[in-house]
Amino acid sequence: MEIKKLTFLGSTSEDGDCPSVYETETGDLVIQGDLVTDPDVIGQARHVKPQEGFVVVPRELLVRFAPRS
Repeated sequence: MEIKKLTFLGSTSEDGDCPSVYETETGDLVIQGDLVTDPDVIGQARHVKPQEGFVVVPRELLVRFAPRS
């Protein structure tokens, strides 16, 4: 997937860095957050592609900033 533009939607961080939600030009969301690196936790996920990764997303972040359309 090629992303050309990110629009910052919001953050629950006091200093505005992470976690954050962005929207792409197609309306998809990009999440910035702490990486999940524990192999035992990642091993519980299904159908993981080599280019995929996981980040922790606080529920409050999505409730406050995810688009509702």
